[in-house]
Amino acid sequence: MEKAEPAFRDPATEAAFADFDEDARTALLRVRAMIFDVARSTQGVGRLEETLKWGQPSYLTPETKSGSTIRLGAPNPGSIAIFAHCQTSIISDFAAHFSGAFSVEGNRAVHVKVTDLEAAEGPIRHLIASALTYHKR
Repeated sequence: MEKAEPAFRDPATEAAFADFDEDARTALLRVRAMIFDVARSTQGVGRLEETLKWGQPSYLTPETKSGSTIRLGAPNPGSIAIFAHCQTSIISDFAAHFSGAFSVEGNRAVHVKVTDLEAAEGPIRHLIASALTYHKR
């Protein structure tokens, strides 16, 4: 498996990444690195907890409770998904801000083609920051 930054603390979460096909795993590990980077560089987020929720890698802000859970998945071949709690406005706010630029699944997820990930990094970082600071708004 590709090197992951930071190192995995939970073998079950590491195994979940290993279960994705190679293209999805590479893309999701890149998003994972973005999540940790955005958390480090965003004031008030604090330590992240990486765990599994519904069998998917998930990221929470347990100390500050600043954010809403982010989950990662690959529900369709050739694409990945970034999930947020469906009772928040995280996805709808993102969809409004980046109107028509991404495939959005209601208030639940943003889907990104693996081949589009590099070009989508800025908006994805925006989505991550919005989720990690959702309760600070």
